[in-house]
Amino acid sequence: MCEIARQSRESYAEFARKCDQINTLQIAASRQILTGAFDKLPESCNKTNKGDIMDFANAVAHFNWFAIIAATVAAFALGGAWYAKVLFGGAWMQDVGLTEEDAKNANMPRTFGGAFVLQLIAAMMLAAIIGPESTWLSGAYTGLLLGLGFLATAYGVTYLFEQRSLRLFMINAGYNVVLLGIMGAVIGGWH
Repeated sequence: MCEIARQSRESYAEFARKCDQINTLQIAASRQILTGAFDKLPESCNKTNKGDIMDFANAVAHFNWFAIIAATVAAFALGGAWYAKVLFGGAWMQDVGLTEEDAKNANMPRTFGGAFVLQLIAAMMLAAIIGPESTWLSGAYTGLLLGLGFLATAYGVTYLFEQRSLRLFMINAGYNVVLLGIMGAVIGGWH
């Protein structure tokens, strides 16, 4: 019995040693991959006030405010067209349960003012992610990836639990994906 316990303890010790070796190799490989990835970042990503890769104060200092305002106005215009009755407005109102009377009684200055401010914040965050050395194509690509990878998926999860229609998901998530693509193109292309 003691012999079996001793062999089990030795086997476990050998197993633990091998696991430690594997973990050490995995950590070293991960460090090498991450270091290589950071080495391949554009030079603008490495030029920050504090030497950090992501420095928001430095990003803000390099904002092209004309591009950000233009992207915000473009987003606002897209929303006006997207949610007009000619495109998706009627279906959207039906799926969210709004009537014409509800729309007439809404506080439009608050709604449109709040939407503009939120779009402006979104444009600023997108500009921080895109960076000053982008092109219209890389900006559009980044915006589309963020829209598909984060916004559309977040809408999808929420809509599944709220048991909302696929049509409403397509309208709202589609708007935000297209919106970020256009914002990214404007911000990335305006130098």
